[in-house]
Amino acid sequence: MASGFYNVPKAVNEPVKTYAPNSPEKKSLLDTYKKMYNEKVDIPFYIGGKEIRTGNTVSIHPPHNHKHTVGQYHKAEKKHVEQAIANALEARKTWSKTSWEHRAAIFLKAAELLAGPYRDRMNAATMIGQSKNVMQAEIDAACEMIDFFKFNVEFMTEVYANQPISSPGIWNRMEYRPLEGFTYAITPFNFTSIAANLCAAPVMMGNVCVWKPSDSQVYSAQVIVDLFKEAGVPDGVINVVYGDPIMISDTILSHPDFSGLHFTGSTHVFKLLWKQIGNNINSYKTYPRIVGETGGKDFIWAHASANAKQVGTAIVRGAFEYQGQKCSAASRAYIPKSLWADVKKTVTEQVKSIKMGSPDDTSNFVNAVIHEASFDKISSYIDQAKADKNAEIIVGGGHDKTKGYFIEPTVIVTDDPKYTTMCTELFGPVITIYVYDDVKWKESLQYVDETSEYALTGAIFSGDRYIIDYATNALENAAGNFYINDKPTGAVVGQQPFGGARGSGTNDKAGSVWNLLRWVSNRTIKETFVPPTDYKYPFLGE
Repeated sequence: MASGFYNVPKAVNEPVKTYAPNSPEKKSLLDTYKKMYNEKVDIPFYIGGKEIRTGNTVSIHPPHNHKHTVGQYHKAEKKHVEQAIANALEARKTWSKTSWEHRAAIFLKAAELLAGPYRDRMNAATMIGQSKNVMQAEIDAACEMIDFFKFNVEFMTEVYANQPISSPGIWNRMEYRPLEGFTYAITPFNFTSIAANLCAAPVMMGNVCVWKPSDSQVYSAQVIVDLFKEAGVPDGVINVVYGDPIMISDTILSHPDFSGLHFTGSTHVFKLLWKQIGNNINSYKTYPRIVGETGGKDFIWAHASANAKQVGTAIVRGAFEYQGQKCSAASRAYIPKSLWADVKKTVTEQVKSIKMGSPDDTSNFVNAVIHEASFDKISSYIDQAKADKNAEIIVGGGHDKTKGYFIEPTVIVTDDPKYTTMCTELFGPVITIYVYDDVKWKESLQYVDETSEYALTGAIFSGDRYIIDYATNALENAAGNFYINDKPTGAVVGQQPFGGARGSGTNDKAGSVWNLLRWVSNRTIKETFVPPTDYKYPFLGE
């Protein structure tokens, strides 16, 4: 029972290690990478803290060397998903009554463990299983996850501190209860931190969760499970299942105690899940919360007043960091003719200098895409661009899956603002550029706003404040995270709350107080100290 108003440690963003040549952190991480790469792990799923192995396994291969095996994971059956739900609901009886400061302490401990003894292992697992280079793993699997835990604890106290006013003789209070039932987290391959946060955020607010990680992220998901266990998350509060996503979702979404979905993934899948929840609405005890961050066709727009080298660098970093497999990655750009020659020079020079290969060689800026299906999709669009008369590949365009799923950073230029790769989400290292007449800059902003169904991230470049003001207003609904004179990637917890609208999701801003508010059900309590003893109001008198 709480016996004080507790101040939590002030959240600050975790410093990013540089992994400079000959640095101790670089040696430590690469030693851990080598050790894990040469091990074979057998990954169970978890129900009530118990390890479950079915013998129905899937092997795990690094995307940059798909002939190498680092382990296997076990797939759940329908009965296991039902057990996970039952176990979560049983755990809820205690967890939902646990004082907030004890829930907070668990995740503050998780942050400290990750900042210290778990850092190398979490980063190495992400490098191996998701083919991220050292820096991309560090900013994701270490720093952002630490930030999620620390800042969400601080945001949680802000939620609880938001209380109504009270009149004389009355005490009004607001109670922030966990949702009635259990939540379901479906997490993506591309960010280890998002995988952890999607199950941790509802749990921090007193909920319980069944978590289904991406099949392509199981390797680092196991490290998250170990981290949560050592930090003190009680058995059954987070149950983890791997396997057939349709079977798992069908089982969970048909349960009457389903209370909320926390999702990051494709727009198509999210819409199917939303429809499924709607079709089942009469069977639920309460209206489920639906929180999702989905696709993007993120843009860079430049005005003639912009700095060409800054624009070119933003294109290269924004489009090709982590092989363009960020929800926020730049995948279309609009450049004025007067800047194009200089932008083109910067982009081609920088892209030609990029090295590509395994993450254990830290000179490689680009690594492999996540799996063969992704490789085949992206390479097919590149090959089509080579054949199309209204498109030209000015740099890149190569691809090879002999050993790993490698696709060169590719820049397509088109004279059609509605060309296929200007509109379609590829989720790979490809950006398409449309060069517009300088005088038609307002018309080009219309293309930016109307070309895509998505509205996740976007960037504008200009040295003219009037142009910046105009473009910011013209693109009001085009991006939930909007960048001025910067690339459209790299949102930091506590600094740029992340999420978009339109086809990009519910814009509930991961890593913010607004996201945490979705995982509570408010109860207003009014206490009157001296209740009236007569029904008559003054107006009834003579």
